[in-house]
Amino acid sequence: MKLSGIEIERMVRRVFDQLKSQNIMQFKESEDKAFRRAVELVQQEFDEEAKLDIEVNKMIEDLEKQNPNSFERYKMFPLIKRKLAKQKGIIL
Repeated sequence: MKLSGIEIERMVRRVFDQLKSQNIMQFKESEDKAFRRAVELVQQEFDEEAKLDIEVNKMIEDLEKQNPNSFERYKMFPLIKRKLAKQKGIIL
């Protein structure tokens, strides 16, 4: 899934607001600094998933070349992605 920077910021803001309203979260640093760091971490996770998608597509292209007639890309993509994510320790 691709999200813009603004969408990521909105998502993080909603999480922060919910946690603050329920008195679950307290800041050791400034709230702004924590917010920026959270946005950065979420963006990194989305970037990792995008890299994983590229790697999976390359693998699928290689498999399609080996099996041109009997290959169903739409079925294989999620299977390969899940397996590769598990091997790399990426949470989808």
